[in-house]
Order: sequence, then structure tokens, then C-alpha cells
Amino acid sequence: MAARHFNPLFLASLLALLAPVPALEIENLGRLNTSLSEILNLHSFELLAEANGADDHEKLNMTSRLSYGSTHENNIRDCSDLPPNSPSGTYAIQPRGYKVIMVYCEMDESGGGWTVIQRNRQDTDVNWAETWSAYRQGFGNLKGEFWLGNEYIYQIAMQRSYQVKFIIWDASNNKLFADYNMFRLDDESQGYRLRLGAHSGTAEDAMALLNNSIIHDNMKFSTKDRDQDTFSGNCASNSGGGWWYSACYSVLLNFEGPLTWGDSCQANCQASTILIKPLKC
Repeated sequence: MAARHFNPLFLASLLALLAPVPALEIENLGRLNTSLSEILNLHSFELLAEANGADDHEKLNMTSRLSYGSTHENNIRDCSDLPPNSPSGTYAIQPRGYKVIMVYCEMDESGGGWTVIQRNRQDTDVNWAETWSAYRQGFGNLKGEFWLGNEYIYQIAMQRSYQVKFIIWDASNNKLFADYNMFRLDDESQGYRLRLGAHSGTAEDAMALLNNSIIHDNMKFSTKDRDQDTFSGNCASNSGGGWWYSACYSVLLNFEGPLTWGDSCQANCQASTILIKPLKC
């Protein structure tokens, strides 16, 4: 194979960028079916590499040491740290003290700055009946339906005081939302237990108050191969997706088929999205 040559100006610019920056890996690049060209805060550098003839392997080596350019200095811990008027899309972020990961940032909903941790629709191609390991590391496609990954959600939400917005499209495609003014997870040793705050919104509080026997607040996460619910059987195995089950659910959003949110749509919700961002962002 012939040697590839880059022009001197490009190489000088590249070395200047790379010299002070630590080695970097994009932890979940493959699991969420995203290419480097789709990561908006790497995109300008990738265009420069393409213009100088780099192939995908070379571009990955370059960007894997770039630490996503100026955003390293700006400390992009989640989507709320993006500059004002940034478009919605895929970004590389780095939670404090953790690895660089990809997330989808929703910049148009309710003031923007939301990190999307889940998206689903009833006619999804994603198989939600996944293992503990898959739910820990994430799966799906950031451009479509996905679960970001319990470990990444935990690492993001432990940085600051977060809120969460559940958006649900009901059987008539009406857009409903349920906001909770606190959102965090306990770590994996505690089963990624969910902690929610006070509720508001157009969708009822199906996560905490709808039915005392099937609440989701303060529940550990369960999957088909790790049963941590309060039911005598395995809710995740029976219901077809991982979730914070009790005995068993009033909300089922991680499911291949019609979704459920309390009385708003019982097994006929059309779609869902879960977003988090810091309070008073």
C-alpha cells in the first residue's frame, strides 16, 4: 500500500492540537451505532482530516487523541454545558472524572440543554428484552430508539442536582409530559436504584403515586437476568424489557410494542423520550 502523505500545514495544525491533550477513547461509539462524522463537536476536525485524505482508521486515531477540541477546555459534562443555540444532535461529553461518551442532546425542548437517556416508539426495531450488561452499557441507535446505559446515566447524574422529563405520546399522538424535580441513580452495587423528586406535568405521577404496589421510584433496576423487583416472579422477563420494577409496573417504556404510562395510555402509548438536565440550568 502506498504511503499516505498529509500536507505540512495540516500536520503542523494536528500536532499543535494533539500535543497538550491526553489520550481519549469514545466509550460507547459502537454500541449506539454512531459514526464519528455524526458527532457535532468532532465534526469540524473530521472535515479537516477528510480534506487531507485520512481514512476512517486514521481519523479515529486523530480524533481519539483530540479530546473533542475546544469543548475539553469548556468542560462539557452534559448537554446543558453546550454553547447557546447549539443544534440538537449527537455530541461527545465527559462527565467529571469519567470517560468520554456520546449522547444525544435535545436543544429545542423546554429551554434546551437536555441529555436524552431513552427514546422509543411502539414500532421500534430495537429488542428491549436485553441483559443486565446491555442495559449497563447501552444499546440501540442514537438517531432512533436507544437506552444510553445505566452506568453512563449514573455517571452523568451524580455530578450535579438533576431533573428529569418523561415525554409520552399517547394513543391519539397527544404529547404529554411528567417532570420530576430530582433525578439520580445509586451506583451499580446498589442496583442502580432510582431516586425521583416532586412531580408536575400533564401526565400523572405514574412513577411514584399511581399505585402503592407498583411504584417505580426507589426501586432497583431489573433485567431478565438480574431480578431485583419486589414481585415473586421476574417482572423484566415477563414484561419484555429492563426497568425499575416493583410488582410489576404502571410505567413500561422499555418495550418492543405499545408502551404504558399509568392511566394516560395503558399499552397503547405510541412513543417516549426521557431527558435529564441540571436544575436551574
